[in-house]
Amino acid sequence: MTYKNILLVISADEHANDITAAADLCAAADAHLSVLLVKLAAPPPIGDFAVLSAAWLEERASDIKHLDEAVERARATLKGLGISFDANGIYCETAWADDDVGKRARYADVTLIGTSLKPDAPLRARAIDGALFYSARPVLLAANRQSVTLRPKKILLAWNSTVESARAAREALDMMESAEEVNVVLVDPTAASARNGEEPGADIAAYLTRHGIKVTVDRLPSAGRLVEEVLSQHAIDTSADLIVMGAYGHTRLRERIFGGVTRGMIEEPIIPVLMVH
Repeated sequence: MTYKNILLVISADEHANDITAAADLCAAADAHLSVLLVKLAAPPPIGDFAVLSAAWLEERASDIKHLDEAVERARATLKGLGISFDANGIYCETAWADDDVGKRARYADVTLIGTSLKPDAPLRARAIDGALFYSARPVLLAANRQSVTLRPKKILLAWNSTVESARAAREALDMMESAEEVNVVLVDPTAASARNGEEPGADIAAYLTRHGIKVTVDRLPSAGRLVEEVLSQHAIDTSADLIVMGAYGHTRLRERIFGGVTRGMIEEPIIPVLMVH
């Protein structure tokens, strides 16, 4: 689909580079940028330290003041960038941050997670989960190596015949139609009529070709490597601008305990990744 409303989730701390990058993205796409600055609330004291509740209240008041100041700085920065925008802040409990982000993300076409959130692992995880699970919208993860674009020339579509990968393919259809090339990649696929078909990748390639998309299909062996490593390396080898993939084919709990492709791509995106649950 065409993205005309982009939500950027950032911390109330260091975020200037993300705002500038998101503004450039929106200027190129003629899109509106909504900036959501998030500050996770300080947890209440417990046990023997509960008597420090006054200090806790002062800390929360200081955090809220810091957040308000950060919002004003973000608005001042955005005013000079010549795009349509709004900027707001939320001060929320860690346990509810994903729900709060998800509610805001429902009014955007895509949620952008920039590189500035990497040092704040709890907030980054909550923001990504909230957008993926509570908004019915995709998430776009920025990477250090490449700038994010909504008009990629080369796209790698990670395909495993799941509902999530089908949603991702449909979500990115407009981008793939305007791309020069789309590389459908399957890692260790098995030929089975109930899953990938007798020729893995042929069905999704035919679907995309009917939309006028130039498609190549690569069936790659993992050779003992993690699937996310295979996908990332192939994206680099083929000079892809964007990886498109389904997210959390397994439950979040299972991926957090045992690991998984989604988790691996979230933790270390080599190039920008568009994820859809």
